Amino acid sequence: AARGRADARVERRVRKLLRRMTVEEKFGQLQQLTWNPDTGPGEGQNEKAREAAAEGRLGSVLNITGAEECNELQRYAVEESRLGIPLVFGLDVIHGFLTTFPVPLAQGASFDPGVVTADAEVSAREAASWGVHWTFAPMADVSREPRWGRIAEGSGEDPYLTAELTAAKVRGYQGEDYSEKGRLAACAKHFVGYGFPEGGRDYNTVDISERRLRDIALPPFKAAVDAGVATVMASFNTVNGVPAHANRHTLTGILHEDLGFDGFVVGDYNGVQELIPHGVAADGADAAALALGAGVDMEMVSTTYADNGPELLKSGRIDRQRLDDAVTRILRVKVRMGLFENPYTDEDGQIAEPTAAARRNAREAAARCAVLLKNDDATLPFGKDLSRLAVVGPLGDDTQELHGTWAGPGAGKFPAVSVLEGVRKAAPDAKVTFARGCDVTGEETGGLSKAVAAVRSADAAVVVVGEKASHSGEAACRSDITLPGVQEELIRRVAKTGKPFVVVVLAGRPLVLSGVVGHAPAVLAGWHPGLEGGNAVADVLFGDVNPGGRLPVTFPRAVGQVAEYYAHENTGRPYEADNKYTSKYLDLAHGPLFPFGHGLSYTAFAYSRLTLSEQSVSARSVRDGSATVRASVTVENTGSRKGDEVVQLYIRDKVASIAQPVRRLRGFERITLDAGESRTVSFELGAADLGFHTNDPSGELLVEPGEFGVYAGGSSEAELHTTLTLT
Repeated sequence: AARGRADARVERRVRKLLRRMTVEEKFGQLQQLTWNPDTGPGEGQNEKAREAAAEGRLGSVLNITGAEECNELQRYAVEESRLGIPLVFGLDVIHGFLTTFPVPLAQGASFDPGVVTADAEVSAREAASWGVHWTFAPMADVSREPRWGRIAEGSGEDPYLTAELTAAKVRGYQGEDYSEKGRLAACAKHFVGYGFPEGGRDYNTVDISERRLRDIALPPFKAAVDAGVATVMASFNTVNGVPAHANRHTLTGILHEDLGFDGFVVGDYNGVQELIPHGVAADGADAAALALGAGVDMEMVSTTYADNGPELLKSGRIDRQRLDDAVTRILRVKVRMGLFENPYTDEDGQIAEPTAAARRNAREAAARCAVLLKNDDATLPFGKDLSRLAVVGPLGDDTQELHGTWAGPGAGKFPAVSVLEGVRKAAPDAKVTFARGCDVTGEETGGLSKAVAAVRSADAAVVVVGEKASHSGEAACRSDITLPGVQEELIRRVAKTGKPFVVVVLAGRPLVLSGVVGHAPAVLAGWHPGLEGGNAVADVLFGDVNPGGRLPVTFPRAVGQVAEYYAHENTGRPYEADNKYTSKYLDLAHGPLFPFGHGLSYTAFAYSRLTLSEQSVSARSVRDGSATVRASVTVENTGSRKGDEVVQLYIRDKVASIAQPVRRLRGFERITLDAGESRTVSFELGAADLGFHTNDPSGELLVEPGEFGVYAGGSSEAELHTTLTLT
């Protein structure tokens, strides 16, 4: 009731303000300009922003930070314009502001909404103190394309996991009320289908069925809307031939009408203008009419709305009601932000550096995100009584690449803790030597012998390899996702020494590690772990943290295997080892190198007693929401030390009117068990879990009678199963 009264007050205030606005002021609210050109093509628009703000013809500015600078620009809008409507300042706060957390894909590996929320809360406090109101995050794009650089910004290949973590991040940024001090308005991006570009090339064409759109791409956005996300960003790509910025079916039909989203849609950088090279608009006027008509409320950087809007309105190519709807949505969010009451930021409250608590949060997060991929002969954890230890590899002493892509202004101010530093702190009595061996890229091998010599003189070694931060993220796609340069050669030479060693892989994407796992006894995926990355990696290597991260995305055996993902549909000729005429490669072993959900621990877990509250239930009762089924499984720590397990539940619709994935994740929970401890974990299955969408553009959801396999275990290859029947 209180929320309803608050919403009514917001709407009254917006309507009253809307009645006072001129056409030019309305179009001004639809305009966002950039304070600098750092995130894309184009020139800085600083002077234009000042003039437009003072004249009441500007709604937002992106890339401006600093309480003093933000306040100075805000004064033009609040104190000089006719209506005093404040500006909203937006920034890409992706995985940290001053305190860099692991990249979002790494956070997906935590399978822990708490990690995601901690990042968002710390980021919001820091960024808000610098005058930022609005972050262009979380990225809700599901992707099964490891060549695509922006896979680093999402939560991986699975719609259920991505939905859970997207909602958690929205709540972390916004809290219960994003007008509160230290909060940011969130923006779910990129709407929609951006994670499925042909060839893994950024901005490229997406061709996706309505069914896959609704069952794979949309669930995270629905979760964001249900969590109260303030804004949504349109994507750069076409969807089935229609550019996202001109797609009324997705922006209006699905987002507003089906999902009930009442915030505003912002275009991506220059995205409205780019309708021209897409080939659906002849000029800026065409682009403006298409984008506004489709549902893009605020134009980012390009100025087709402001330049052409009044004339388009006069000629009838833009509908007045749609213009008022767009302005209403923007003003609604500004009122909810509390900008009219508090347009300025306290300049004395600007946070200067990461606090000890923020660093602690970042370190804990990075350790929870680490995934132990391989650990033959219990190579890890290392004992702290090692007398001699070698750290080698091009990222061993790095303090910059560990921040990862889209790291925020803190990355340029505060060096990350290197793995070398973390190891030295963790083993203070050991003699730790370092040799880089080679660069991340390039073919120079002259330094390899020095690295090998360091390993020969040590009791054990840590080989730190991977990608640069610039190798992933926007416009950072790779056709070859093996380790760059001669890093694999370094690993092969280290292996020949016979010394125990671990390969620590620091990257923003799943890499092809076939040339690594065949030589290394232990492999740890540390991702790009952020400010406290080196300490977190050392925590895992020496056993202060028992690794519990799991892969949020499949690791393929070879680039030619892409796209390789667990939730594929069966062919009519599924793989058979001894039958040539089944779906497989002639030159590659079947299946992934490491499956979705995979991850090892320093202890072991056993699953038993997978039960259902009902073995049989009517499909109709599930569809109408009157019935759900509870699946329960018992997990026991059968090892000798405390550890984390990610309990995962999958379902398979065995026979359906449309071919279904061989498995779909429908529940997960990260739990901590002492040695010998057991626990029963339960998950509820309802219509969203047991149903699927058809290709009907209206979004038909079917829950059909039939048998469902229910699987529980520690990865997508879980074997423990039972059967549920819908009648």
